[in-house]
Amino acid sequence: MGIGKAAQAKFNFKVNDVISGECLPVPDPDMEPVDYYKVSKLAKVAVGEQGSLSTPWALVPPELEVYRERGHRRLAARTYDSKCSSCMWGARMPVEIIVDNWNPRGRRKYRFETFCYGPLSCKLYKAGPNRKVEGRNRMVYVEEDWIDEEMTGHRDPDE
Repeated sequence: MGIGKAAQAKFNFKVNDVISGECLPVPDPDMEPVDYYKVSKLAKVAVGEQGSLSTPWALVPPELEVYRERGHRRLAARTYDSKCSSCMWGARMPVEIIVDNWNPRGRRKYRFETFCYGPLSCKLYKAGPNRKVEGRNRMVYVEEDWIDEEMTGHRDPDE
């Protein structure tokens, strides 16, 4: 279920909280990271147990800007599904691919990709395969390891 900044600021949701409300299904699940949105009558029914710094998946997630500042690494989809889906640093998001950058109104593709914004020292992290993106005239762009390193190079291992 997707909520806005104001709702998160008001309720301070974290993993294991029990909530209730009314919502609508998203119109195009291939374009959204959640199944439901436009939540109303939102309420926290029960508070989940507070986690510790050693278990980031149980803490209150930070603002979206913090994720952007931290930068992401590609995360193996299997690792995300088995270990990281409940972590506040793990994300499975829809990605829009503009096949021909010279014609941005042209053909687009959509797929889900998994990302990790967590500490570089996380023992659960496993990099996914290099991502391949179809481009103009059937060329293929491969997202190499250096992109992840560039995105997170400003952070310390435990940050």
